[in-house]
Amino acid sequence: MIPTHERQLRIDLAATFRIIARLGMHEAVANHFSAAVSPDGKTFLLNPKWKHFSRIRASDLLLLNADDEACARRPDVDATAWAIHGQIHQRLPAARVVLHLHPVFTTAVACLASPHVPPIDQNTARYFNRIAVDTLYGGMADTAEEGARLGALLADKQRLLMGNHGVLVTAQAVGEAFDDIWTLERACQILVTAWSTGQPLKVLSDEVAEKTARAWEGIRDFSQQHFEEMKQLEIEADPSLLD
Repeated sequence: MIPTHERQLRIDLAATFRIIARLGMHEAVANHFSAAVSPDGKTFLLNPKWKHFSRIRASDLLLLNADDEACARRPDVDATAWAIHGQIHQRLPAARVVLHLHPVFTTAVACLASPHVPPIDQNTARYFNRIAVDTLYGGMADTAEEGARLGALLADKQRLLMGNHGVLVTAQAVGEAFDDIWTLERACQILVTAWSTGQPLKVLSDEVAEKTARAWEGIRDFSQQHFEEMKQLEIEADPSLLD
């Protein structure tokens, strides 16, 4: 019998995969999401290797333990997923949910010589001084050492802009993580569109940007409700995700 807490996490995470696929933010059968089940964060749920996001059901999610190196040899566990998510859940118990994606606009910004998200509107301002940046991409992140390095870069931040790679966000709840990575992609879409005009950006003052970012942090219920609405749409479209 699956505990109620784990069952809900499975449903929420399965719905997130479906939502991300519907929005076209996925990358073929790559990328990974995870959610901690145990209080220490080391027991966590992860999507199985190379299963399309749009087909993932609650029961498909793997239950793994970050301290169990045998997980790295399982045929249904992707090496990069284990390297990144295993290390983060082992080292950062506060990171209850970890989403890693290669969405087009956020990844485009990550490919700049100096990756950054200047505050030019309400969405971009959400991330003012709140994104860690990695500029040392060295190939597939498939070793424990690389996963540990990426985890260490988060430090006091919840988002990591992965240079020449993609993005990673962490959160306390699945709904918050989903809304965060969705808004970051939206912010980067706005930013790339503004840059494409060739006109100078009107960047918000530090004072206004910080005020806006703090306001975002005060409406986590907005983030959760955004997710709940999107989740319900997925359940109505295909109740099999609950299986």
